[in-house]
Amino acid sequence: MTINLYEKDFAQWLSTQTVALKNRNWDAIDVEHLIENLEMGDPKNTLESDLLILIAHLLKLYVQSDAPDWMNKSWYNSIDEHRLRIQSALEKSGSLRRYLPDAVERVYPKARKLAIKEGKRADGRKVIKRKESDYPTQLPNGWFEHLLDEDWYPINSKP
Repeated sequence: MTINLYEKDFAQWLSTQTVALKNRNWDAIDVEHLIENLEMGDPKNTLESDLLILIAHLLKLYVQSDAPDWMNKSWYNSIDEHRLRIQSALEKSGSLRRYLPDAVERVYPKARKLAIKEGKRADGRKVIKRKESDYPTQLPNGWFEHLLDEDWYPINSKP
């Protein structure tokens, strides 16, 4: 049962392992997978890392709509890649989906900061330098519902 749960829902498996450890129920502990996952780290951190890049690149597409094709194509590729990573993590751990809204809220200010920082590197000839105020201080309305939609990109950008 433990291995099956491990494959179906990582977060739920982790919860059962935590209870087994607290109760010193050694027979219920999935030692092999527990060691493997201790070495890998917390999936919430990975989710937040992928969200950070996803949201930063969505923001850059949204704000820097005048970016040359060679630049915004790399953002599109990154968006697609990080969406797939997030979808894969959510498939492996269904209960991680409950953490998604909190993760987006935690990550958004950092993603905005990253997009602004990268935007300041624009040379002013190929891409207009934007003011910090051009980047929304909160996730724009309607974005949360579309973050993982592989066919959605911000309105101001061109696919």
